[in-house]
Amino acid sequence: MENTTTTYKPTLQAVEDAAEKLKGVASVTPLIKNSQYSKQFGANIYFKREDLQEVRSYKIRGAYNKISSLSPTQIENEIVCASAGNHAQGVAISCKLLKIKGTIFMPSPTPNQKIEQVKMFGEDYIDVVLVGDTFDDAYYAAMTECERLSKTFIHPFDDEKVIEGQATVGLEIIDQTKAHPIDYVFVPIGGGGLSAGLSSVFKVLSPQTRIIGVEPKGAPSMQTSIKNNRNTTLKSIENFVDGAAVKRVGDLNFAICKENLHDVATVAEGKICQTILELYNKDAIVVEPAGALSLSALEQYADDIKGKNVVCVISGSNNDITRTPEIKERALLYANLKHYFIIKFPQRAGALREFVVEILGPTDDITHFEYTKKVNRENDVAVVGLELKHPSDLDPLITKMKLHNFFGDYLNDKPDLFQFLI
Repeated sequence: MENTTTTYKPTLQAVEDAAEKLKGVASVTPLIKNSQYSKQFGANIYFKREDLQEVRSYKIRGAYNKISSLSPTQIENEIVCASAGNHAQGVAISCKLLKIKGTIFMPSPTPNQKIEQVKMFGEDYIDVVLVGDTFDDAYYAAMTECERLSKTFIHPFDDEKVIEGQATVGLEIIDQTKAHPIDYVFVPIGGGGLSAGLSSVFKVLSPQTRIIGVEPKGAPSMQTSIKNNRNTTLKSIENFVDGAAVKRVGDLNFAICKENLHDVATVAEGKICQTILELYNKDAIVVEPAGALSLSALEQYADDIKGKNVVCVISGSNNDITRTPEIKERALLYANLKHYFIIKFPQRAGALREFVVEILGPTDDITHFEYTKKVNRENDVAVVGLELKHPSDLDPLITKMKLHNFFGDYLNDKPDLFQFLI
């Protein structure tokens, strides 16, 4: 049920009405200057802390604004949504607050922690249905339910009331920066509801502010659509940044963002992981991958933002702690500090000791080792993961491996083989 209307533009009055509805429901989140990033970029970098909402993301704004606008008939027929994350939590708490029954379809592999959060926020007002393996499966099931029982589907982003609710983030930023007008706002893009709403507010109240949308490199749906001058469905995406990885942005959102955004940047997933770890280690701030998007793009604009007032929207903090090893791994790979090899070991005593003593440097660390000894072979192979202290250590290491006939292959730049072996 895609909305193909492309002439809609949220009015300032509609956003102000949404802000009034959200009083006492969504927090007016703080706008905080961050000393670490400000010093690094020679600018005034402010964090808009949407991760501090009760549901730990801005999604409560759009969900509540939409559900609170339903007619008595729609309320009686109940509502439906499909989500594996923040939208589900926003819908769940909105159902409880408004005393409306809802059904939330989630993919079967959704982590139990997320399912329990949704149930906690919705209590007796929501039912969770686990179906299929992907979001698309859950979406199809939700739409089938809507058509079968005349229920109302609460779209996560491609809806006028949802956009107006998310736009209240922009209204708050402008109110919080009256003393120091903002030069740049960096805002994450998934389906585009937040970027469409926020940019519309700034276009009216602060047109000189440059709005930069930020997407994961593995899911550049808005950037691709703007380049093509038509809303484009990507054939495949990288799902790591699950809060912002969509194959197609909203039709309403595309039309608005095409006119309002000054630029759309993409950020490598590994860079996002670096940002997540930096924020936790240096500022004790926990963010999910989508929540780190806006900060991860600052390096690309370092010259432009120098001496400027910059706001980065921290969109959410629903990060599953079990993902920490993967986040660290991706960050190290991006920094060229983690490397995987196929190593050839001669079938003789002392070969492994020679590799460790003669080949590896004093600060090189073996983090992965898979080896199976076979008979009647001159050489056996092992898949070995090494963590280096400096990226410059890689070339001398490979040179020594080749010199001593240990080198089999380098896996980092062979994604198909890498995914199969690691």
